[in-house]
Amino acid sequence: MDMIKQLAEELGIREGQVRAAVELIDDGNTIPFIARYRKEATGSLDDTILRKLHDRLEYLRNLEQRREDVIRLITEQDKMTEELRVKLVQAKTLQEIEDIYRPYKPKRRTRAMMAKEKGLEPLAELLLAQRKEEDVEAAAAGYIDAEKGVEDAQQALAGAMDIIAEQVSDNAKYRKFIRSKTLQTGMLSVKAADAEKESVYTNYYDFSEPVAKIANHRVLAINRGEKEEILHVKLEVDAEELKAALQRDMISEPSAPAAEYVGAAVCDAYDRLIAPSIENEVRNILTDEAGEKAIHLFSENLKQLLLQPPIRKRVVMGLDPGFRTGCKMAVVDETGKVLDTGIVYCTLEHHDKQKAKKVLLDVIEKNAVDIISIGNGTASRETELFAAEVIREASRDVKYVIVSEAGASVYSASELAAEEFPEYDVALRSAVSIARRLEDPLAELVKIDPKAIGVGQYQHDMNQKRLGEALGGVVEACVNNVGVDVNTASAPLLSYVSGINSGIAKNIVAYREEEGKFTSRAQLKKVKKLGSKAFEQCAGFLRILDGKNILDNTAVHPESYALAEELIRTCGYTLEDVKEQKIGDLKKKAEKIDLSAIAAQHGVGLPTVQDMIEELLKPGRDPRDELPEPVLRTDVLSMEQLKAGMVMRGTVRNITDFGAFVDIGVHQDGLVHISQISSRFIKHPMDILSIGDVVTVKIVDIDVKKGRISLTMRNIDNDLCNVANS
Repeated sequence: MDMIKQLAEELGIREGQVRAAVELIDDGNTIPFIARYRKEATGSLDDTILRKLHDRLEYLRNLEQRREDVIRLITEQDKMTEELRVKLVQAKTLQEIEDIYRPYKPKRRTRAMMAKEKGLEPLAELLLAQRKEEDVEAAAAGYIDAEKGVEDAQQALAGAMDIIAEQVSDNAKYRKFIRSKTLQTGMLSVKAADAEKESVYTNYYDFSEPVAKIANHRVLAINRGEKEEILHVKLEVDAEELKAALQRDMISEPSAPAAEYVGAAVCDAYDRLIAPSIENEVRNILTDEAGEKAIHLFSENLKQLLLQPPIRKRVVMGLDPGFRTGCKMAVVDETGKVLDTGIVYCTLEHHDKQKAKKVLLDVIEKNAVDIISIGNGTASRETELFAAEVIREASRDVKYVIVSEAGASVYSASELAAEEFPEYDVALRSAVSIARRLEDPLAELVKIDPKAIGVGQYQHDMNQKRLGEALGGVVEACVNNVGVDVNTASAPLLSYVSGINSGIAKNIVAYREEEGKFTSRAQLKKVKKLGSKAFEQCAGFLRILDGKNILDNTAVHPESYALAEELIRTCGYTLEDVKEQKIGDLKKKAEKIDLSAIAAQHGVGLPTVQDMIEELLKPGRDPRDELPEPVLRTDVLSMEQLKAGMVMRGTVRNITDFGAFVDIGVHQDGLVHISQISSRFIKHPMDILSIGDVVTVKIVDIDVKKGRISLTMRNIDNDLCNVANS
């Protein structure tokens, strides 16, 4: 197999780009490093394409390895033929290889094996020959052998038919045909185990849908309902049509006496051996496809969540709501340093709310709190109502925002949290996390297992290894896209930087604590176990805000500092000018010089120089700063106050295959169904929306009892968007 050619065709890129990317990956370079600093080699392939290339490369290499293993295993059995070898060499998927290998694969003791042990294989061959003049029963009588357990001619024929049935079942062509037909024409039929029992799966109590059309999220929901023994699932297909197709291929002489036996063996092969196996395979195919789509959706949601704009230069009070245990409170300053902690009791009827209010007002005044960040878990609604009352009486201009507390409890009980805040108990650590994830979502959320962040669907029902790899790649991409302040970053954040593992990350923090702040990227080479390769991979993504060289606060890689300095000098500027941002005309001046010549002189291409110019114009820039901040509120609405037709502003909190959930400030997120997102047809909500988007929505329906709010984004008069919750 020519992997380079196949990858180029699949990804729609040039073979030279693929070859360069594969060489760089094999040489130990990370995807972020290749995407950012080896554009000349790959033709500017971005990290999304590179990750797809990496995944497919791994699959194809596994495919080649399995192909070689199967060829070896069949050869060791002395059953390899040229025709078989050609089929294996031409196979393009693991499934094809497994289908071809199936007849040669060691099996548990089967009926066909036992029939062969009784010497009935020649009788099976006689039946398959289908000679018109053959007296089948007379021939079968010749195989009667009481010692071998063949008592009469019918037992002999039954054994021969078992052998034929297994041959039919092991036929790669037949299995491919039936699998394909089942995927094209099969129906997934679902029934309730107990139709009287209420559950979240009521929509599937009497449900059927073509396999070819069923939505991915339905597949995962049905799988979960089946696993919980609430649903019974069956894959239905026109079995008679499939059996007839197999019989037409197997029966060469319909008038021969043996044809009847061959036809019966084919039916037995389908019913007993093929159908159950193919049903499992098709269900697995549906699950794998749904899982991949769900992983992609989860990845996109996670990416958007991690890249939410940080709330800079504000003091934040985090509130982790609770009833019996009270609301845990933590105040952090502009850098995330904890200023104050405590617990207030304000959510139950018997709580002294006036006392709690005084405590919070005093804390707000003492620490100059700007924003209250409230977790959206248990007692969130009551805490939000109380916070709104506090804000009305505060002497400062304070606003509040509801944040997802998904994963906060996981973090607060982790070893990492214990190391970071040994002086606080688990509950208070959670409040700190809720405050910090508003100030810098990326820096805080990387401390939590991505699967626990809560922006996916059915994440527990998919391949956990694959999910973990995909989400880890997303976090890595986000961290390296933003860049990391090496003097303030936690070890978990540093561990996602290109070329840095958890051990090196801890060593960087230890060096920083022992030696003081880094003043140059070159100092990284002194960190234990951070060798030349790791330095090459990580240096460009680490920032030193107040270092000796302004280039250390840009994405310009140290390997290109000489080029950057020459470019700056040629354009009539100095590094000091870059630091003081006195290079506004850099682009115009660069257009007048031969950039290609400068690039060639330093052994790089034009893309590196062009990226460099952008970086020099904005040292230390954070791409997240260009996004709008979340909607901050000062008062609270209840579902009872909502009315159909109200137009409101909200923030997109989660995106699924079937729609988007929008926070409109009433504790319960509303759903904008995919059909209500746009007046034009869209294939997926992500065609229009991203997590964190501030959107204008209109209320279509409110079901207070079930806690459901239906929203639309269609046909809204934007002039009305200042009503209700502006």
